[in-house]
Amino acid sequence: MNERTFSSSQAHRLDAAERKEWLPIAGVLDRLALRPGMRVADIGAGTGYFSLPIAEDVGPDGVVFAVDVQPEMLAFIEEKLKAAGASNVRCSVGEAVRTGLKEKNCDLILMSYLWHELDDVDIVLLEAQRILADGGSIAIVDWKPGVVRPPGPPLEQRIAVEQVAESLQKAGFGVRSAENMGPFGYMIVGGCGR
Repeated sequence: MNERTFSSSQAHRLDAAERKEWLPIAGVLDRLALRPGMRVADIGAGTGYFSLPIAEDVGPDGVVFAVDVQPEMLAFIEEKLKAAGASNVRCSVGEAVRTGLKEKNCDLILMSYLWHELDDVDIVLLEAQRILADGGSIAIVDWKPGVVRPPGPPLEQRIAVEQVAESLQKAGFGVRSAENMGPFGYMIVGGCGR
């Protein structure tokens, strides 16, 4: 964790109605090409904004690994799981650089509004390569630079999609798509072609 890490004391903002307006869950999920049986790592899962909807899409034969550095965030997910009766989400404390997930165990990695918080994206992408199965994908959703706040972090902390694409390519990921995601963000998807 660092000073850019979103605080669990602000967790209520992650499920706020206005967030659902500017970051519709379906808008992201539609672009992830989820299929029943997939194994998805939601790294920086927060309160499970995407974890639970992904779990529904991958069905009972799939699994979502909800990974977050803050146990308090995972407690929110555990409560939601109890209420929903979902059994295909596995919560674990971990970091993007050290997820604790098994090697070649994921078909997809989602990092939503986490990229700007990371200290060493090269190590993060090495970990992504380690946990992704052959042909797996990584989807990064983050804040557009130059968009007036709020919401989001200070403008100087935001990273342009072109920089993310460069990091992905340097790490051996092919960039499959890059597009705006609502008024404040973008989503870039990279493929692991091993």
